[in-house]
Amino acid sequence: MRLRVLDIIVVNWNSGNQLSQTIASIGSYCAGLVDSIIIVDNASFDCSLDAAEKILTALPFRSTIVRNIENKGFGAACNQGAELATAELILFLNPDARLFANSLMLPINFLLQSENNNIGIVGIQLIDDSGRVARSCCRFPSIGVFIAHAIGLNHLPIFSHMTIHMSEWAHDNTRVVDHVVGAFYLMRRTLFQSLNGFDERFFVYLEDLDLSLRAQQAGYRSVFLAGAQAFHAGGGVSKQVRAHRLFYSLRSRLLYGFKHFSWWQAWILVLVTLLVEPVTRTVFSLYDSGWDGVRNTWKAYRMLFRDLGMILRNAKRA
Repeated sequence: MRLRVLDIIVVNWNSGNQLSQTIASIGSYCAGLVDSIIIVDNASFDCSLDAAEKILTALPFRSTIVRNIENKGFGAACNQGAELATAELILFLNPDARLFANSLMLPINFLLQSENNNIGIVGIQLIDDSGRVARSCCRFPSIGVFIAHAIGLNHLPIFSHMTIHMSEWAHDNTRVVDHVVGAFYLMRRTLFQSLNGFDERFFVYLEDLDLSLRAQQAGYRSVFLAGAQAFHAGGGVSKQVRAHRLFYSLRSRLLYGFKHFSWWQAWILVLVTLLVEPVTRTVFSLYDSGWDGVRNTWKAYRMLFRDLGMILRNAKRA
């Protein structure tokens, strides 16, 4: 086992004490494996970074903090961190995740084996607050899956399979998958560089799925390893900004459609998202969350309509 083969990149935005817990877990279990930890802060206005900085000084490896004066988005911040990385492997780790004693050894050994040179990305079991293994892996989406989600068909049992989430699988065995979730996203640095990192047009959401697809198109596979675990709270600070979370989710879906679907499929997705989905989402929001849910839904769509011009300009670049 080679030493110090890994740089860990954590993007922070108002994560409270979760960031300190993440860093403390790295210090507890990763000595000898980690070359450096790189924290990229997206203009947080809480005290999360100040508290974490005190822990960083006691770690047995190098640490770097990048302080952005504005929120650049998740993908852009990850790219900033990756530019500072020098190790053979990089791990993108969410600030609401925590490592265990077995979190790194197995996936690092797996990637470094010569027979796995065609494996580019590795994920592991993520344990949620209830102690259960999260159904975290995904399939690459089709236009049909996106439309089914937009009009709410996936809420019906007969169409429950119309989703990117591999929820039918217990995540209890190791296998090749389309995509491992970005909360624990271990990758070869040379591959990341060759793909020019995350596409920064995705402010947040689907940027990791897009990268996994491009890695596959470049001839590399993603593997989920069931023999290692980490904790992941899920949702993170996005729970605090529900309308913005929906807006960025919808925005990223449209960008993904223009980038990876045919032009006519992308425009069908636009029409369904703008003309049909507001109605179906309003109904489901009223049922699930009452009028607060409806207000958040329509706030998200107001932001989406205001940003439509920018989305279409980015789509031309795709």
